[in-house]
Amino acid sequence: MTVEGLRIRKAQLTDADALASCIDAAYAQYAERISDMPPVSEGCAEEIAENLVWVAVEGNEIIGGLFLVSRDGFMKLANLAVHPDHSGKGLGGKLIALSEKAAKKRGYSEMRLNTHVAMPENVQFYSHLGWEELSREGNTVSMRKIL
Repeated sequence: MTVEGLRIRKAQLTDADALASCIDAAYAQYAERISDMPPVSEGCAEEIAENLVWVAVEGNEIIGGLFLVSRDGFMKLANLAVHPDHSGKGLGGKLIALSEKAAKKRGYSEMRLNTHVAMPENVQFYSHLGWEELSREGNTVSMRKIL
């Protein structure tokens, strides 16, 4: 997929370090708010090898990433990250649309994700795109979308 100099393509193992850096930059804004933030960029190479992972590339720079994991009965959106220098331009929405298309192509009619209660912007973003909140347990907000 190419849009205005932006390419979205399947990730390659050689993208792992640059993708991890992009994820770290995307989540840095939440570090002060979230003391129990998991290591969100850890294991990028393994994720690329084992799951469905795409990168958004502008020029030669990875500016976003999308991680999908097949589960029994649904596709899990495991991670979505957009570099803060490129946020607010619709890239997150493009990656979500790609995730939904990929899930449907693989026969799924439902997607799920988890986000952190201290990231209300994410809950609002996903809700705007048609996701519904399923539950809150501890610091986790679980959401789903019927495709």
